[in-house]
Amino acid sequence: MSLLDSIMAGFALVGNFNAFLSLAIGIVIGVVGGAIPGISATMAVALALPFTFPMQPINGILLLLGVYKGGIFGGSIPAILIKTPGTPASSATILDGHPMAERGEAGRALGMALWASCTADLISNLSLILFAGWLASFALNFGPPEFFALMLFSLTIIAGVSGDSLLRGALSALLGLLLATIGLDLVYGTNRFTFGDPSLMGGLNFIAVLIGLFAIPEVINMVWHPTGHIGKVQSLGNKWVTFADYKRCFRSIVRGSFIGVFLGSIPGIGAAPAAFLSYSEARRKSPNKANFGKGEIEGVAASEAGNNGVAGATLIPLLALGVPGDVITAIIIGAFMVHGLQPGPMMFVMNVDIIYGLFIGLIFSSGLLLIVGSLAIRGFRPVADIPKRILMPCVLVLCIYGVFAVNNNIFDVGVMFVMGWVGFVMSRYHIPAAPFLIAFILGPLLEDNFRQAMLMSGGSPEILLRGPITWFFWALTVITVVAISRGTLNKAREAG
Repeated sequence: MSLLDSIMAGFALVGNFNAFLSLAIGIVIGVVGGAIPGISATMAVALALPFTFPMQPINGILLLLGVYKGGIFGGSIPAILIKTPGTPASSATILDGHPMAERGEAGRALGMALWASCTADLISNLSLILFAGWLASFALNFGPPEFFALMLFSLTIIAGVSGDSLLRGALSALLGLLLATIGLDLVYGTNRFTFGDPSLMGGLNFIAVLIGLFAIPEVINMVWHPTGHIGKVQSLGNKWVTFADYKRCFRSIVRGSFIGVFLGSIPGIGAAPAAFLSYSEARRKSPNKANFGKGEIEGVAASEAGNNGVAGATLIPLLALGVPGDVITAIIIGAFMVHGLQPGPMMFVMNVDIIYGLFIGLIFSSGLLLIVGSLAIRGFRPVADIPKRILMPCVLVLCIYGVFAVNNNIFDVGVMFVMGWVGFVMSRYHIPAAPFLIAFILGPLLEDNFRQAMLMSGGSPEILLRGPITWFFWALTVITVVAISRGTLNKAREAG
């Protein structure tokens, strides 16, 4: 079958009302699921999976991909409006999105989040179509030493989100690394910091930690200072995103999109690290870096571009190699297999019409996301009119439900409340939460890949410098640390 015949066959599969309806319904489900704290994009895809079994293969897969893409954007809505990330991927959006909402610019922040998400989604989809083979083969060059070097470089993001005190940021990150070690040691099979409790053997549930760290402190604050929280959540305001805003943030959006594409094409990284790395790079290169963390629209654009850039790229290893790029694509593999499809190189031979049908559907998904997202922003407008004394108890109920629903485990709810008090104490002493979250996410990846590399080399550290990829990331790490050190010294001299 020629290329033109394959494209036409793909059009024949998706060029009908049912396919577009499936994609649109998926995006709506994803946006709503992502906007409810605790109901992550992963959970939304998992809940939607059984409904795809009686559908045509292409329609069922498009519905799940729509849920995936809608869920990643939907998480930014509560992150901006009520400082509660709907999904882990939108954690970085809080840093500047909520301060903008507090200034009465929630509508502008949500608009930029939507445009950055759609742009990154389109770039990610085009990258999947154009570079699937090349990026998949490059991702195969990543072994434990390369992953370790990448994770080590990613930890330098902490300096960019530590606020005014690098020491407080480092303290927060060390606490995150410490709590990330709780659970079963995968190398030796021993328990660490479980204190004999089987519930801790699997480690701390990430959703419980995330919601506890960001959402619960807001509820505690309302109880602690009830008179100071009688007012309403900031409204969408009169300011909306303009073409001038988009133009100013365009470089950060494109850069973040390609960071997301690169990290998404490497199995196991996920959208949250991509969002934080994109945010850090935008801050490092922006002339307005002093405004980051205080309500800088470029920070919102960068974080949303980073996490949405991952969405299409995770399909690269899935389709080209049959290897899921993240947890969500691991669920989507189930839809392929139920319909008798086996992702991998042979799919490009045996089911090329399905491949091109997915490509075409993904291109249209970016436009549908823009339409659904615009309606969703206006649909969530009433949230801004609810007094906090009414809204916060509702948020608390949603948080408890969302955390419990992940594993049907009341212990996770307890973890959420404990982390809520930890987050509250951190906020009282001006210790930033973002470094904690970054270290908690990256810590296990850093440790596991380091130990696997040591096992591969028999304990020789030379393996950590075994090729050009590791050299590149080590060089970036050294350059970044030197730049951070010089900046800290300069600030100390100016203060002295």
